[in-house]
Amino acid sequence: MTTTPSAGGEISGNVLFYTSPEPLNREQHAKLALVHKDQPYGFAAAGTAVPLTVSEFAPAALTFPVIFAGEDRVPLAVMGLNQQENLFISANGAIEPNVYIPAYIRRYPFVLANDDSQDRLIVCIDRGSDLLAEGGQTPLFDAKGEPTEYTQNCIRFCDDFEVERRRTDSFVQLLKELDLFELKKATFQPQDANGNPDGELVTVAEYFGVSEEKLNNLPAEKLKELQTNGALAQIYAHLVSLLGWERLITKTMLKQQAANLN
Repeated sequence: MTTTPSAGGEISGNVLFYTSPEPLNREQHAKLALVHKDQPYGFAAAGTAVPLTVSEFAPAALTFPVIFAGEDRVPLAVMGLNQQENLFISANGAIEPNVYIPAYIRRYPFVLANDDSQDRLIVCIDRGSDLLAEGGQTPLFDAKGEPTEYTQNCIRFCDDFEVERRRTDSFVQLLKELDLFELKKATFQPQDANGNPDGELVTVAEYFGVSEEKLNNLPAEKLKELQTNGALAQIYAHLVSLLGWERLITKTMLKQQAANLN
């Protein structure tokens, strides 16, 4: 893997939030600089669910449900219930106070991508990002064409993220091998004006999660192994996070009520 500015390369793959990823290049991007914004997260305002690494489960659990999705059981922080809606990040880039910001969001506009021509990972930037411009305040390269301290820090962050992503793949694979996943539902009980149940339960989301029954039925030696390697703590963080569905449902209802009043 290379994490130095590339001279080129054909990149592949689609990445959430990145509209025009380009390999970071000292010639092509010599004049680019970071644009300083007090509210820089507008690019994530439509991020309903954002990828998480396993080391983030505990801090993320304080704010969002942490779920697993798709055949690959990708861990996600659920940040909204409706498509293209993030309940914690506004369109102007502001983020709700005391909300955990996933590393996936914090690394933007940098990312590692596959270079098909040399079968490696290279550092890329989202050239379509409004956080990068030739009139920005923090240059990506210095006068000698070398990466600035800011760029070097971003590259290290991407390196660390890749390490955590691979750890997360191993964690998910372990849960698969132990057959701990089950299909779960997040539901909402409509209520009348007096707060009494009114109608049938409404399913707001279906997702994969760890089955507490399967977990509790594991042999004692296997549970001890999960405790020793740290996986058990991450599993419990995921399970506790599922209490966050109620918060998302409440925030969604309040947002809808406010929209109806306008």
